[in-house]
Amino acid sequence: MRRVVCPGSFDPVTNGHIDVISRAAQLYDEVVVAVFRNPSKTALFSTEERLELLRETTRNLENVRVEHVEGLLVDFCKANDISAVVKGLRAVSDFDYEMQMAQMNYSQAGVETLFMTTNPLWAFLSSSLVKDFAKFGGDVSGLVPPIVLERLNKRLREQ
Repeated sequence: MRRVVCPGSFDPVTNGHIDVISRAAQLYDEVVVAVFRNPSKTALFSTEERLELLRETTRNLENVRVEHVEGLLVDFCKANDISAVVKGLRAVSDFDYEMQMAQMNYSQAGVETLFMTTNPLWAFLSSSLVKDFAKFGGDVSGLVPPIVLERLNKRLREQ
């Protein structure tokens, strides 16, 4: 079975994330969406909420499973017989950081990284941008799945 992992914090999951996940699902037998906590960012949604939102937004993709991951991605890959990581690249600025991560993952565990160019519709999109725009009343309805929009608006009203 050809298995790949698509890692991220997904806070919140965007249409750009779903695009990369669904395209990877067409290429692999199984796609594991690995949800990490990013210690350098303050999360809007808990890990459990992000897992739930991802499971809901990918439920139509039969070969996608969503997992919470602690620790190193390469350790998760080894434990789950995953030989490759799929990362979406929006711009050249993403490449520099992702290349360093890819080289580290390969040097430490032989885990390959495959870069997928983002659909031009979502090339500008990031979770941080969605959160910031929504906080100030911007319309993000076309940028996130409907269930995410509902939860995002509710969370921002609560704050």
